[in-house]
Amino acid sequence: MRRSVLIRFLGLSLAVALGAVIATAVIATYSTSEKLQGEIDANTGQLQVDGEIYAELSKYATDHPTWSGVDKLVHDLADKLGRRIAVVTADGSMLADSARMLGAAPDLPSVPAATIDARTGDFGKLSGPMGMYAVRKTIAAGKASDIVTTAGPPFVAYPTWGLTEEERRAQDRLAEQAVDCYAAQGKNASVVQAGSVPQVLIESTQSLAGVRVMEKPGVAANDSCLPPGLNAPSAKAKRVNDDEVRRAAACLDAAGIKYQINDLEGLKSVDPKVKGEYTQQFMDCTNQARVQALTPYVAPPAKLYLGAKSTFNVFSGEGLLRTAATALGVLLIAALVMILAGRRLVRPIVALTGAAQRMRNGDHAARVPVTGKDEVARLGHAFNEMAEAVQRHDFQRKAMVSDVAHELRTPLANIKGYLVASEDGVVPLDRELVTSLLEETDLLEHLVADLQDLALADAGMLRLHPAPRDLSEVVQQVISAHRPAADSAAVALTAEISGPAPASVDSARIRQALGNLVTNAIRYTPPGGHVVVGVRRVDAGYNLTVTDDGTGIAAEHLPHLFDRFYRAEQSRSRTTGGSGLGLAITKHLAEAHGGRITVTSRLGSGSTFTISIPSTATLSA
Repeated sequence: MRRSVLIRFLGLSLAVALGAVIATAVIATYSTSEKLQGEIDANTGQLQVDGEIYAELSKYATDHPTWSGVDKLVHDLADKLGRRIAVVTADGSMLADSARMLGAAPDLPSVPAATIDARTGDFGKLSGPMGMYAVRKTIAAGKASDIVTTAGPPFVAYPTWGLTEEERRAQDRLAEQAVDCYAAQGKNASVVQAGSVPQVLIESTQSLAGVRVMEKPGVAANDSCLPPGLNAPSAKAKRVNDDEVRRAAACLDAAGIKYQINDLEGLKSVDPKVKGEYTQQFMDCTNQARVQALTPYVAPPAKLYLGAKSTFNVFSGEGLLRTAATALGVLLIAALVMILAGRRLVRPIVALTGAAQRMRNGDHAARVPVTGKDEVARLGHAFNEMAEAVQRHDFQRKAMVSDVAHELRTPLANIKGYLVASEDGVVPLDRELVTSLLEETDLLEHLVADLQDLALADAGMLRLHPAPRDLSEVVQQVISAHRPAADSAAVALTAEISGPAPASVDSARIRQALGNLVTNAIRYTPPGGHVVVGVRRVDAGYNLTVTDDGTGIAAEHLPHLFDRFYRAEQSRSRTTGGSGLGLAITKHLAEAHGGRITVTSRLGSGSTFTISIPSTATLSA
């Protein structure tokens, strides 16, 4: 199975990415878990502590028209509860910060713990839409379960809101009068201070097992002894209540909503005309009226921050060290993976580079070991095949140079020898000598012409001049030209033609190609043999064949027959071997016509050479 380098690189990238994700998850999980566990372990009562802080600051906001002086309360609460407390205005200005008082100011948490707003704040969740009246009504009726839980004004949650010292003393006197009244009736009563407000309690008639049970007189006893002003609100609360009711009524009138104003112990409430129909517009009018009425008397809204910044910061303190350690671990793992895998990928490339450099320096035998089936392995195989081809071509080039030198040296040596002998008077310069010199010159000319043809073919400059010709006539011309040579060798040379064979070819080059094949066939056919030159039509075009019944060619020589200067007969006898260029030239000529040349032969049974010209070269009859 082939393993792709691309897939391997993809796998490495995914492995590194997975490692980074795992490391990120580990550090995030560790940091979050550690933080949460630390919060849980160190602050088991944190909710109660934070609730107490919120309640104290909310009460301060209801009792003061501004936050001026709240820093003392913040400092006292921080010392008492061991909690960092910061109060910030809605626009971000710092009002008080217990950490700054101590000389240190760490970053605030990203989200405030609560928003303190005395105008719409949550004061014990005791009120309805006009909650201060609902609370008073349900308590008076003994139906505490009817109390709804929405925000209300401060004089409902804090009965002492706005009370002056004189008003406090007046309520204390009324409470004492109530106790005296109950005593006159033979009932045991007492006064209890509930948040600086006097509260009258009487002994229940349903005491259990001798245990005295004190209860409010409005629930289980006759409350005729209770003076009307005992639970009356402060004059300040009445002013705010009157302003609130006035504003709410004006808003509801403008909206066309029907309502009714109820009165209870000095306070008024605005309720829907139909009981329970608290529409959104009704709620908006009453809430807006309450906010506007309370704004001059309570502190403006503020944000409460508790503790230091709890988010994990990778660029500071412990976070920076932990992040750096994690990043170093990820880098080490990635480097280790890339080194181990990269060495496997780079090793064959280094081997290829070294082999290429050795080839550049002349070592054409350089090869690279190849393992696997991926792209690098295929590159290694391609390099080895290229090196094999380069080495083979280099060997052929050297052999060609040697063969050319030998082929040129022999006739030149003969010519020079005869001329020197004639000059010295050893051999007379007669007609026979001149004929011999001309034969040697023809041999040189033929060899040079063959080399020129090969050079033109290699350069892609072998020019053809195609014209409509009948291949049958070309075959007849070749037979006529070589018949004297065949007769001289006692070889029968015949044609095998089935009819006209029109084609667009360069007739001179086709005669040259067939002439090379016929010359070789006559040379390797013994006396009494037979050489047949044929042409026949096939589906792909025409096949030109030269068949002999000569000595044949061994199988090991067939793949190299068309190489330059290659001869199955290794001797260089003039009678049995030529220059070794004829078949190479014939191959180029066939390919120049868009065809090819093939050979079939068996040792001792003759040979058949076939030039195939494709149908694209044919003409219509």
